[in-house]
Amino acid sequence: MSTYVYGIADAGHPGLPEGATGVGNPALPLRTVTSGGLIALVSDAPENLRPKRRDLLAHQSVLADAGSGGTVLPMRFGSLAPDDDAVAAALSERETHYQERLAALHDRVEYNVKAQHDEDAVLRTVMAENPDVRALRDTNRSAGGGSHQDKMRLGELVATAVQHREARDAAVVRAALEPHADAVSAAPDSSGWITNLSFLVGRSSYQPLLDAVDELRQAHPHLVLRVNGPLAPYSFVEPDVTQPVAG
Repeated sequence: MSTYVYGIADAGHPGLPEGATGVGNPALPLRTVTSGGLIALVSDAPENLRPKRRDLLAHQSVLADAGSGGTVLPMRFGSLAPDDDAVAAALSERETHYQERLAALHDRVEYNVKAQHDEDAVLRTVMAENPDVRALRDTNRSAGGGSHQDKMRLGELVATAVQHREARDAAVVRAALEPHADAVSAAPDSSGWITNLSFLVGRSSYQPLLDAVDELRQAHPHLVLRVNGPLAPYSFVEPDVTQPVAG
């Protein structure tokens, strides 16, 4: 049976209470794999593992509980190794790297900030900033809506202006928040968000970041900002001990 890996910690980490469980239905018991100065928090891997809500929450709960006892390098959901021996071998081979990452992430957590535009508000902003777009809109209105070509032209101008605004606002968000974090990780581009950033902050010194988010909301009402945290610092770990299961 494969080994499911939740996270990696220093060998001095207290681990989890006896009887603690993780993913699976029924939930599978947790154990540790030790190699040198490191431990991995693991369990057996359930058959046909998929990212269902129950198991996602179980994975997060294990890391939250472990994180309360000391720094843990979190693996992403569905991280599997062939067996415990493979985990121990990887810990041994990469011990220096993992110790360095544990030191870098000591007493730190992750906050994720996603930004998108309020569509109505950003259209008003675009119109206010672009006299050519505003003039064509007004001309079309005076002509009863304008020709099909004029409508297409207006749509293209608006779309281009919004794209430019998205790029500008993405830079504004990062510039405003980055000074309040120890490190920043940008997620791959995805539809619906103009930017998706994760910030590494001290476990007890995150408030300046949240205050900066509130200031952005007030200064840029066309931005919708969503904050999630504190989280285990997934975005600042290289999870090379395992192979993630397909979603």
